Amino acid sequence: MNRNGFWKAGHWPTLLASFLYFDVSFLVWVILGPLGPFLGESLRLTATQKGFLVAMPLLAGSLLRPVMGMLADRIGGRRAALLGMAITTLPLFLGWRVASRLDHFLLIGLLLGVAGASFAVALPLASRWYPPQYQGLAMGIAGAGNSGTVLATLFLPRLAAHFGWQQAFGLALLPLAAVLILFLLLAKDPASRAATPSVSTYRALLGQADTGWFCFYYGITFGGFVGLASFLTVFLVDQYGLPKVKAGDLVTVAVFAGSALRPVGGWLADRFGGYRVLLAVYMGAAVLVTAMSSLPPVAQGVMLLVATLGLFGVGNGAVFQLVPQRFTSTIGAITGLVGAAGGIGGFLLPSAFGLIKDFAGSYAGGFLLVGFLSLSGFATLLQLGSRWRRDWEPATGARCGVFCYRTWLGTGEAA
Repeated sequence: MNRNGFWKAGHWPTLLASFLYFDVSFLVWVILGPLGPFLGESLRLTATQKGFLVAMPLLAGSLLRPVMGMLADRIGGRRAALLGMAITTLPLFLGWRVASRLDHFLLIGLLLGVAGASFAVALPLASRWYPPQYQGLAMGIAGAGNSGTVLATLFLPRLAAHFGWQQAFGLALLPLAAVLILFLLLAKDPASRAATPSVSTYRALLGQADTGWFCFYYGITFGGFVGLASFLTVFLVDQYGLPKVKAGDLVTVAVFAGSALRPVGGWLADRFGGYRVLLAVYMGAAVLVTAMSSLPPVAQGVMLLVATLGLFGVGNGAVFQLVPQRFTSTIGAITGLVGAAGGIGGFLLPSAFGLIKDFAGSYAGGFLLVGFLSLSGFATLLQLGSRWRRDWEPATGARCGVFCYRTWLGTGEAA
């Protein structure tokens, strides 16, 4: 690929602005996770309450993602992003100056969902400036903004420990305000906009079994990644009695592994087939989280968690290597549905961990549940492989590329 051609082909200020918008939005979206131990201590929350609290922004983000996407289609990505960042200042202000009860923070969690929905605005805004041969790279650069999760787990516990959790909410307004100003100065809408998916498009997709399967698979991989990323600080403090800042640092390592390995998952899927990569991811994750269910000493536990989030990152890349090949004519709509399912998976995981801890007295059952879901992903993929081979190869022809069953199942060279 001609990198000089890439920079000349699109609008790099908009690409930079999209990356910064996505980055600061992810930082804000997961803010309740790194601050969870501080809030739990201050508000005297149960494990169930802490799990539900850190999960609330994940649910809200998944539900608001299609809304933000449709808004961007109608008023333009630039205006939608500016509106989203302006709204996101509200929950941060409430956390800084007003919130003092659990119901306050649940409302904050709902409002933080606007930041989580930035995926539906930032990535299309960046990619639509570039021709097809460069859109993958543009999406990769803008999508690297999920590193905001790493920034949140690294810095927010330190800010809360030094200044107090209220001030941590207030300090988070500073990078958000800076990015809002930069976005206002740098970002431009492309001349042409993509057509907004119709209600009939979504209805047709929801009527297809494969839509449900891809939602299930992304619910495991992305839900596992973002759900654990949000809850692990609480888990490490509760389970091992670690200092809050040290717990945040260890979670940062695990989150970084998941974020960095997502593009690696896409590359592996291109080379070996997304089907086979997902099989390996689910089997590996099932083994790792089952081992984690024994609640080993902290050093071994952290290594298992880093490896697990790394595998989920690989799985995220593999799922979205497969989705556009299965749904070639409805990529925008199916991406929104599958992405929303991932957020719902992220909401359910911390909620389940908290409930299981309060009911059974241990976090072990939560990891066993994740192991069961991962094993279910492996088993259903094996079952679906034969149907996909039968139904899709005739439809795609002899040269079916990396989606071909020969590449998936390892039965020969890709056609």
